[in-house]
Amino acid sequence: MRALIVDDSRFIRSHLRSLLEEQGMECVEAEDGQQALAVIERAGTYELALVDMNMPVMGGLALVEALRRNPQMSDLKILIVTTEAENSFIEAALDAGADEYLMKPFDEAALMDKLQMIGVVKG
Repeated sequence: MRALIVDDSRFIRSHLRSLLEEQGMECVEAEDGQQALAVIERAGTYELALVDMNMPVMGGLALVEALRRNPQMSDLKILIVTTEAENSFIEAALDAGADEYLMKPFDEAALMDKLQMIGVVKG
């Protein structure tokens, strides 16, 4: 399985990468939504995207909307991973097409629970 990790924090990208690689996933990183779209254009489709909401250049909400407009990304599972805890952010992300929402800080168990919920890892 191929996963795209989109977050402007190098630490968060590295942490998510290590957790996903333990699950046997191949990971690619991007610092913002625009870079993520360029990565997808160059490297093809992914099965999972972990996306931060607040990033420079192109934020997570705009990225989710762009991904959902792309017919080649119709099977992509999108997990928002962010510090935003207000219901309005959660609703906006889910309305835009995200499959699930995980708040930072998170632990490995919380991440795995969300990945199980969206059918990416087995329980």
